[in-house]
Amino acid sequence: MLDAARKVAVVMAALGPELAAKVYEHLDEEEVERVTLEIAQAQPLPGEERLEVLREFHDLQESRTTLTMGTGFAQAVLERAFGLQRAREMLARVAESVAPRPFAFLQGLDPVQLLMLLQGEHPQTIALVLSFLDPAAAALILKNLTPEQQGDVASRVAMMESTNPQLVASVAAILERKIEALFGADLARTGGIDAVVQLLTRVDRSTERGILGSMEGSDPELADEIRRRMFLFEDFRSVQGRDLQRIIREVDQKDIVLALRTASDEIAQLFFRNMSQRMAEVVREDLALLPPTRLRDLEAAQQRIVALARHLEEAGEIILSEGHGDDAMLS
Repeated sequence: MLDAARKVAVVMAALGPELAAKVYEHLDEEEVERVTLEIAQAQPLPGEERLEVLREFHDLQESRTTLTMGTGFAQAVLERAFGLQRAREMLARVAESVAPRPFAFLQGLDPVQLLMLLQGEHPQTIALVLSFLDPAAAALILKNLTPEQQGDVASRVAMMESTNPQLVASVAAILERKIEALFGADLARTGGIDAVVQLLTRVDRSTERGILGSMEGSDPELADEIRRRMFLFEDFRSVQGRDLQRIIREVDQKDIVLALRTASDEIAQLFFRNMSQRMAEVVREDLALLPPTRLRDLEAAQQRIVALARHLEEAGEIILSEGHGDDAMLS
């Protein structure tokens, strides 16, 4: 039997990072900490158990809606105005509106995995799924279908006015089983550290610091791992030039050489542009002479630079990114 915090974590994972972050705004600090820990420490959960939790959530919302209206002024008004049968129909539609969005479990897949999942499916099935997806995700999938599929699927989406709930549930169940077969148990997770990272990148800085601060007291290793994943070396592309220059001044030059060995050309050039000409020449020379080095040592150097950058940000001396993900212009 799952406890309440675990069930909330399952529902939050189904909602996706954007909506889950909005839910956080209505929880107190203790609730936020409990749910975040549950998401971060989540273990794989069988598909049927996840569906059972979502059904329970749906039934709870439906019963609350029906109960509130059934015993209150609103139902009495509806019955008097439209009669008992019409009133029930209208209340049923209200209850239906709070149900979890169909195919919410697909939010855990990236576009490549979604495309793999839908390849080989009938155009009507693809159209049905796309009609429930976020428009941006649906557009990306449509773009990567074959030219023949694109026209057929787009036409079917356009002509789709209503769908049988039983059909939707049937297709969803089939796709869940296909996910398990294609991608294994990892995608059956209802959370995990990556889910927390995605969620925290969508809340404001003060909320992020409060959550991580609370987690620090109960599980410092988990909090450190989340912090490490929240900003990667490649994310320096979003840091303003003056802040990157400050980081370069503070960091060990040997670490810069090691870190740039496996960095993308874009990031390497970004670092060079924000160094003095003399330093850039020395780093390039050291890179050319760098002997074969273990990958984990190169990654460790990148992590040390990221850790220093996070420390400077915590001290209020630099800004790593404006608004968690908004593009920043280099100076």
